[in-house]
Amino acid sequence: MSEATRRDWRQRVLTAMRAMEAGLDAELPLEEIARAAHFSPFHFHRIFTGMTGETVGSFQRRLRLARAAHRLAYGARSVTEVALEAGYDSPDAFGRAFRTAYGMAPSVWRGQRRDPARPRELADFLPPIKERKRMELTVTIKKLPPLRVACVRHVGPYDQCEAAWAKLCAEAGKRGLFGPGTQMIGVGHDDPQITPPDKIRYDACLTVPEGFAGTPELPVAVIGDGDYATAVVKGPYTLLAGAYAWLCGVWGPDSGREFAGAPSLEFYLNDPKTTPPEEWLTEICVPLEMK
Repeated sequence: MSEATRRDWRQRVLTAMRAMEAGLDAELPLEEIARAAHFSPFHFHRIFTGMTGETVGSFQRRLRLARAAHRLAYGARSVTEVALEAGYDSPDAFGRAFRTAYGMAPSVWRGQRRDPARPRELADFLPPIKERKRMELTVTIKKLPPLRVACVRHVGPYDQCEAAWAKLCAEAGKRGLFGPGTQMIGVGHDDPQITPPDKIRYDACLTVPEGFAGTPELPVAVIGDGDYATAVVKGPYTLLAGAYAWLCGVWGPDSGREFAGAPSLEFYLNDPKTTPPEEWLTEICVPLEMK
C-alpha cells in the first residue's frame, strides 16, 4: 500500500468514526457506516479493526459507556435511564459492562464523583505549582451559534496534540484560510479520567468561510449551536484540567442546569507562540442540555 493510499484510508476511517460519534443514540447499520467512509461493507469491519485496534461494535460501546460515565457523574438521570440511553436492555447488563470498564458499579462511581466532602476551591483540583496565585473563574452561560470549522484529529493524550495543530495550520495556510476573524478552537471529545490516554480524541480546528467545502486533509464539521457554560482561564494549558473539574464538579451541581453528552470546546484567545504562558487566555465551553 502506498503512503498516499494509506493516508486516504486513514481519512476514510476517521470519517466512519465521526459518523459513529454523531450517531451514538442510534444503532447505525454497518452498511451505513461503511458507505459514509466509501468502503465496501464486506471489507469495512476488517479494515476498521486493523487500522484502529478495535472492532466497530467495541468502539461504539466504549463511547457509549464513556458518555454514560459522564452523565452519571454530572447529571441527574437515574442509573436505569443512563443504562437505556447507553443501549442496554437492563440495569444489570449495564452494571456488568460498567464494572468491566471502570472497576466499580455505576452507583459507586456516581457516589465517588459526587462525594459531598469534595473540595470546593479550584486550587484543590490543580497540580501543585510553587507560589501559585489563586485562580478565580467567572462562569457565563452562552448560546453559541453553529460554527463551520476545518479540523485535524489527534488521538492520544491532550498534551501531545502539537502535530495536529502543525498540520492544521500548514494545510490552512496553503489554502489561504486565515483571516482577521479566524478562531482557533480545540474540541475535546473525552474525559481523561474516563477514557484511556491512547484513546482520547481531540480535534484541532479553525473557523472557515462558507465557500470552503473541505478536503480529505481538512474535513469540515459544524460545532457549537447550543447552550454552553463558559469560563476564561488565564495561564498555561496545564490549568485546564482543574478548571474543567471545578466547573463540572463545583459550579455544575449548584447551577440548576444539566451537562449535555457532547464535546467541550476550547477557544484559544491569544497566540501561544507570541504570548508568555502565564498570559495565555483559553475560554472553556462545556455543553448544557436545553432547558
